[in-house]
Formats: sequence, C-alpha cells, structure tokens
Amino acid sequence: MKPHAHPLAGIALVLGACACFATLDTTTKFVSASVPLLMALWFRYAFQAAATAAVVLPARGLRALRTRHLPFQCLRGVLLLGSSLFAFASLKYMPVGEFTAIVMIAPLVVTLLAATVLKERVSPMRWLLVAGGFAGTLVIIRPGGDAFTWASLLPLGLVVTNAWFQVLTSRLARTEDPVTMHLYTGAVGTLIASLALPFVWTPLASASLWALLCLMGAAATIGHFLLILAYQRAPAATLTPYLYSQIAFAMLGGLLVFDHVPDGWALAGMAAIAVCGAAGAWLTVVESRRVVLEPMEA
Repeated sequence: MKPHAHPLAGIALVLGACACFATLDTTTKFVSASVPLLMALWFRYAFQAAATAAVVLPARGLRALRTRHLPFQCLRGVLLLGSSLFAFASLKYMPVGEFTAIVMIAPLVVTLLAATVLKERVSPMRWLLVAGGFAGTLVIIRPGGDAFTWASLLPLGLVVTNAWFQVLTSRLARTEDPVTMHLYTGAVGTLIASLALPFVWTPLASASLWALLCLMGAAATIGHFLLILAYQRAPAATLTPYLYSQIAFAMLGGLLVFDHVPDGWALAGMAAIAVCGAAGAWLTVVESRRVVLEPMEA
C-alpha cells in the first residue's frame, strides 16, 4: 500500500482511536474507586504487552525486537508510563472531559519544546496558538477558584511527559519500525510497573472489575494500533485536527457513566484548546505546502 494514500481511512481510524482512548479514560476513572492505582496501571501495560507480543511475534519473530536505539526505546517507554501514571491519578479526582481537554494541549507544548529546547523556528502565529491553548487550560483549572484543588495540576505533569514522549517518538520514527516501538513501550511499562505490584496487589472479588480491567487494556492496545494504522494511511498534519474529537468522546463518557456535564467556563476552555490545536494542525499543512512550492518556484 502506498503511504498516505487513503486519507479518509486514516481519519476514520483516528476517530476510532480517540473513541478507544476516551473509553480507557472513562473506565479508568470508574475502576480507580475500587482498584489500587498502580495495580490498574500494571494491568493496563501487561495487557498491551501480552496482546502485542501475541500478534507480532508469531508473524515477525524476534527480528521485531531489533532496534538501533535501545536506550531511547526504553526512555520512551518510561515517559509513556509516567504519562499513564499522571493520567490515572488525574482521573481519580477530575471529570473525564475536563481532564481530556487539558491533555490535548500536549501538541502545543511540543511547539514550545521545539522552540526552547530543539531551537527550531516558531512563527508568531504558532506562539499565539500556544498562548490560546494555555489560556483555555487556565479557564478549566481556574487557579484560586472554588473548584480548584491540587489535583487540578496533575494533568499538567501528564502534558509535560507526553510532550517529551511525542518529541522522542518523532525522532525515533525516522529510523524505527512503529511495531517495534509499540512492543518496547508495552514491555518497558510492564517491567517497571511489576516492581511495585507486590506492594499494591489486592484480590478482586468482583468479576466485573476484572472485566473492566480487561476493557482498559483492550482499549489502550487497540487505540494505539489504530493510530499506527492511521499514520500509515494519511499524513500527521491531516489527522491531527481529528485527535481533538477525543474531547467530545470523553464528555460523552462522562455524561453516560458519571452524569457529569461541564460548566460554561469549562466548555469555553475546552473550545479554546480544541480551536487552537486544530488551527496549529492547519498551520502545519500551510507551512508544509509552502516548503514544497518554494523549491519549485525557484
């Protein structure tokens, strides 16, 4: 199949991935009331590692584990595990929709890192979008307001770790197989989480809790696979705006499971984040076309 030859299929796969991630977050919030956080985190990664290995290794064998950058693969796994830890802790205290909206400023933070750490040129318009995304986040968190608690800051830890995860992923994707990256992500997360498992393990008497833990693992695994398939069919700039559909899916999950509807300020903040993020993706398309056209005109 020719790369990026099926943009509509890529968009459909991204929407499916966002639905999976919203399902993961909604289920995580529900389960967190009964299952220790680190135990749920271990199960999420163990499920992903086992499912990925069961699908990939019979088809590719041990060559699927070959990598040129093992330390960076491990670091990427640690960053994603850190992101998941912040996510699980955040969802224990925050509504799913508001949590998801704050997390979606990660692409804007990547822009900030690109300018400050990687020394890449960032246009004034991108700086404006970054400022707009952060303003939307402040509207949701509302420091000093009645609804503000220390737990409101937890998603910001997720944003930082996830932004570094994305930066590292973009570098590794130039030379590494996405399936290999997915294998190492699950394996590293499972290995580290297993170290804490003996201290937090709690017998689960309810079969429904086991079913929900399996649903968490399946949603995370399928969601990541769908993203991989999507990026094989359409360029990132085309797909990025549709990632913000996860906010809508998360709001739907919060409504159906917890009967939660965000207030007006939270909705305004969500809208600001979604608009700034989608505009950033559109700007990427415009800039990439300009880069292609300039050599042709020269």
